[in-house]
Amino acid sequence: MTSFVLFDADQPEAAPAPERIDPRTTGWQLSGAPDWSVQLRRLRGGLSDGVEVVDLCSGPLTVRILPTRGMGLWQATRDGHTAAWNSPVRRPVHPRHVELGARNGLGWLDGFHELLCRCGLAFNGPPGIDPGAKSPIESQLTLHGRIANLPAHRVEVRIDPAGPGRLSVVGVVEECTLFGPQLRLTSTVSVDVGGTAIHLDDRIENLAGGSTELELLYHINVGPPFLEGGARLLAPAAVVAPRDPRAAEGIEEYDVYLGPTSGYAEQAYFFTLHADGDGQTATLLQNAAGSLGFGVAFNVQELPCFTVWKCTQALADGYVTGLEPGTNFPNFKAFEREQGRVRLLPPGGVHLARLRLDVLTTSSEVAAYAERITALQQGRAPLVHRLPAAGFSPLT
Repeated sequence: MTSFVLFDADQPEAAPAPERIDPRTTGWQLSGAPDWSVQLRRLRGGLSDGVEVVDLCSGPLTVRILPTRGMGLWQATRDGHTAAWNSPVRRPVHPRHVELGARNGLGWLDGFHELLCRCGLAFNGPPGIDPGAKSPIESQLTLHGRIANLPAHRVEVRIDPAGPGRLSVVGVVEECTLFGPQLRLTSTVSVDVGGTAIHLDDRIENLAGGSTELELLYHINVGPPFLEGGARLLAPAAVVAPRDPRAAEGIEEYDVYLGPTSGYAEQAYFFTLHADGDGQTATLLQNAAGSLGFGVAFNVQELPCFTVWKCTQALADGYVTGLEPGTNFPNFKAFEREQGRVRLLPPGGVHLARLRLDVLTTSSEVAAYAERITALQQGRAPLVHRLPAAGFSPLT
């Protein structure tokens, strides 16, 4: 294992690593592919000025990581197909331009652009005043929390030459405040050289001397060409419930997508999923022809809640769907606490969350992934609530 520290705020005088690491600059030939690379670059101009991007390339797959935005994933490209979405925000926004308290606590939307961003860590869901907060400093909640708009203070590249070779980018982000939560995210994004999957391993640690609440949701956002009219969601569903009356209007088609539709109002559905004996489950967005797909696999012991966000509005307005594993559903924190879905980390406590993301670019790959979901379903029909259900959504 060899490592290169791209930057470290605690060691500003350390010699910088090369901004591009590849066979030419290192002389290493990893067996998986000849054209692997890791490159750090910084965007210039507009609201993106100063945003750091790490391009992690396995050969056939390139994933763009945003250390400046909480180690989110900007986009992933394979075989000329890019998994991302065309947000009205249009490009990554430096956190200094995002005022979370603006727009009645909805300011998070001013930076919402990524393929994957985390919601949390102390809270996620809608804004408001949390009556169950431990202290006044924790009571005022903004949309989806702080972590997506906090920069990593340390980023390291690790290269493991074993087998085909594995490339990893490790970033450390701290969400800390005096008299409030002290949470550290250590995120490792990895690809196997020559491989086509993205592996995400997150470690969230409570640095405080007392217990701290944790909410974590992965907002994974996919648009065309994977999303289109007639695209489908495949998930081994045990229970499906609409979030609200608007979602209930489309419950019969919760797993089918419209094409871009002007005036469409968002709909969200809450799921519990079947898993294998180890807790592993998988979900898939496939296009209408079944020739492209985007798979999200995770462990229900780490991320027991799954939300589907359908936002099939006009292309110019951000045509997108969200596939969202989480420790909780994105309801207001007080309701999630009442349901026992807010995690409590003791001093030094750790929560692990691991995901695998697959960009599928052939019909055979999509079919094989779909078969995996069918095997998890085992012919069991899901319980589908036609209206918002107790325990899933507030009913008042």
